[in-house]
Amino acid sequence: MENLEALTPREIVARLDIYIIGQNKAKRAVAIALRNRTRRLMLPEDVRDEIAPKNILMIGPTGVGKTEIARRLAKLCGAPFIKVEATKYTEVGYVGRDVESMVRDLMAMGFNMVKTEMQEKIKGEAEKQVEEALLDLLLPGSGKTPPLRPPFPNVQSLPVSGDGSVTIGNIHLQSDPAVDTVREGDSSGTQEGAPVGAQNSSSVKSDMNSTREKFRAMLREGRLEERIVEVQVQRRQPMPAMEIFAGGNMEDLESSMAAITNMFTGGKSRKKNVTIREAREILLAEHLDKMTDPDKVADEARKRVQEIGIIFIDEIDKIAIRGERGGGQDVSREGVQRDILPIVEGSTVNTKYGVVDTTHILFIAAGAFSVSKPSDLIPELQGRFPLRVELESLHAEDFRRILLEPKNALTSQYTDLMSTENVTIHFTDEAIDRMSTLAAEVNSRMENIGARRLHTIMETLLEDLSFNASELSGQTIEITAAYVDERLKDVVQDQDLSRYIL
Repeated sequence: MENLEALTPREIVARLDIYIIGQNKAKRAVAIALRNRTRRLMLPEDVRDEIAPKNILMIGPTGVGKTEIARRLAKLCGAPFIKVEATKYTEVGYVGRDVESMVRDLMAMGFNMVKTEMQEKIKGEAEKQVEEALLDLLLPGSGKTPPLRPPFPNVQSLPVSGDGSVTIGNIHLQSDPAVDTVREGDSSGTQEGAPVGAQNSSSVKSDMNSTREKFRAMLREGRLEERIVEVQVQRRQPMPAMEIFAGGNMEDLESSMAAITNMFTGGKSRKKNVTIREAREILLAEHLDKMTDPDKVADEARKRVQEIGIIFIDEIDKIAIRGERGGGQDVSREGVQRDILPIVEGSTVNTKYGVVDTTHILFIAAGAFSVSKPSDLIPELQGRFPLRVELESLHAEDFRRILLEPKNALTSQYTDLMSTENVTIHFTDEAIDRMSTLAAEVNSRMENIGARRLHTIMETLLEDLSFNASELSGQTIEITAAYVDERLKDVVQDQDLSRYIL
């Protein structure tokens, strides 16, 4: 997560260039939108409330980077972000998810994000407490004022050697008669063989502390990781959300009822035998939960969602109504648009973490609009996406850059995958050019699926190599233009056959 104040529009575009090739107009639009959010937070509160985000509508064929731009933008600024499909929602009254659930999902995402950040800050303190808890499991009672005899509650179950010493792990405790009884002639006045009084309690406690410190050292060195201990696993359930009873759907209702049932029947703890390694993770999670204030997390998450949250609505063209408005499915599609409208305009949504105001949430919608047009959306919804950005179709030169330049370039991905089998592959410049040209040709003849065509090209090209990689260990394979033509000759020669590589 970057410091938002340090991210200028130019810097944002430069960061997006690391992963996304081209589409400079779209990058500039989202960079300005993000920077304006930072500028707004610097204004006085009375002015800040009057400035609404300028929502963006991305228009372009599939596979040109619409979703990737939004996803990378959210990662860059550390904002709560979710991607939803417009087609998964239905009009109120139909079976399916209501549009308000996207805000509830965003709030849940923000809550988990803030909770993780807060727990990271207190992780060091929690780890200290976990270490003490693990020592208590290994040496029961050693962390408290110990009983005089035996030194440990379960000492009877420990192996005792002939000289009376006790072995615990790699630690040998030598029995000392002076600790157990008072010698004859002792000035304490006690009878021979009587238990030692308070004068020896400090000695026992010192021995136990010494043993505990030895176990602590062994624990830190990792010598006890496979030791089996018994832990209490708490099955605590959060309070169920009740907002769904106001008009939610059956899916949310079932989830809430299950939470209510678990609250009464599944909240009891149970014992579980695990290794020290597993116990450390269980105890760390429990201590972090206890040390984290859920109300404080919810307040911070709600503030962050309302101020810098981003919702990316994909496939919005699928709910557009083509031509004249009529009956049938179009009724539901237009109903979804009407339900989305108040969310985008700004309304309050009840969530289990509190009421969320959507006025300043940034909405980015995207669609190919290959069949319908943006004007097919209802006019009110069009007005709520004032910024329209048309993404350009990708060409051969773009495909070449996608194969080579991004941080997660496809050629680098396949090279790394093959290296796990001790196989080295090298792509020549001619091979890269040939794959780029082929991808552009197939996209022009068939459906244009953008950069996703490169995935099918690469999989087909390296299919045999991936299948036989385990038998080619230690070899170096050079991918040349001739190799590309040989592997993909059917695609080049027969237009109809290229359908099957999808």
